[in-house]
Amino acid sequence: MTRRELLARAAAGAAAVAVTGRSGRGQTPAPAAPPSAAPAPASGDRLYDPSVVQERGVATAGDNDPAIKELEHRLKCTCGCNLDIYTCRTTDFTCTYSPALHREVLALRREGKSADGVVAAFVARYGEQILMAPRPVGFNLAGYLVPGALMAVAGAVLAWVLVRRGRRSAAIAAPLPAAGGVDPAEQERLRRALAEVED
Repeated sequence: MTRRELLARAAAGAAAVAVTGRSGRGQTPAPAAPPSAAPAPASGDRLYDPSVVQERGVATAGDNDPAIKELEHRLKCTCGCNLDIYTCRTTDFTCTYSPALHREVLALRREGKSADGVVAAFVARYGEQILMAPRPVGFNLAGYLVPGALMAVAGAVLAWVLVRRGRRSAAIAAPLPAAGGVDPAEQERLRRALAEVED
């Protein structure tokens, strides 16, 4: 087989895979249906089920107001996704909870409530679990203070261990005393022992 034949076969195979992948795996548009009928999912595929995605209204300036975003980042969506309201409503278009919570935030703001007032109203209605972070009061303080205290204690213990090891290794590596500091009687005994070995 020549190089040209190999390249031709590889190109034909890639084209076949591309055509098969496009027609076999991709989403095929549903046939046109009358406006009153809900479109059916293509071959039972939930990912291509337009009826799951709810109709969203046109976004207004109030929907993307920075104050509303900041407020919704403080409140958790109640659908169970553990995301804040803003993130859930702008990323999960199948969630029915976050748009309703968003409308509730907007209604409370229209009533003239401050950001803290809106958060207090949500806590009164849904409980503390609606908050993305617990308020730093009472037992909740433990969640803010204990991890920092444990890290400080662990750092102190680690520093103590490292200093102790450094001192121990310095003591081990200390040089032996110079020959002038050896007892003369001991030197004489060693000299005689060496002389005996040499004989």
